[in-house]
Amino acid sequence: MAIPVTDNPKSFGLGSILLHWFTALMIIGMYPLGLYIGTLTYYDADYHTVPYWHKSIGMILMGLMLVRVLWRTMNTTPAPLPQPKPLLLATKAAHLLLYLLTATTLISGYMISTADGRGIEVFNWFEIPALPAVTENQEDIAGEIHYLTATMLISLAAIHALAALKHHFIDKDKTLTRMINMRQETNQ
Repeated sequence: MAIPVTDNPKSFGLGSILLHWFTALMIIGMYPLGLYIGTLTYYDADYHTVPYWHKSIGMILMGLMLVRVLWRTMNTTPAPLPQPKPLLLATKAAHLLLYLLTATTLISGYMISTADGRGIEVFNWFEIPALPAVTENQEDIAGEIHYLTATMLISLAAIHALAALKHHFIDKDKTLTRMINMRQETNQ
């Protein structure tokens, strides 16, 4: 049976699966790209191009996260698989923290990029306008926040991935397969 588009009490739908994996791939790709930007000098060939990609992808990721939050509020979240209550609470806290760190990283990136009053051009498709600066040295302050939250985000994402692998290979439960299986039964 083909996977449904929306979630149901037993499994994630195609919408949640695609949003999860597109978000994950973008975050995983953005971190080394951001680290590379930190090494560039004005005379490097990539000095203008790579930050432009990073900003454009970041704005697309921000839109994707808004869609993801809306999608999650409009869908039934599958019931968690049986596990000890402390582990269930830790899982919920980790998921919430992943969302919060992603939002903080994206907002701080926006604040870095628009501190000079210029908007963000997204792949020459459209421009995200700048808001007025909220503090002096906004670019520097937002830059520190951006680096710290991005590092915490990628670290927590790695722990999240390791936990999923633990569930799959050690616990032998369906935690991971519910997020990768493209042919789930809705009555499993």
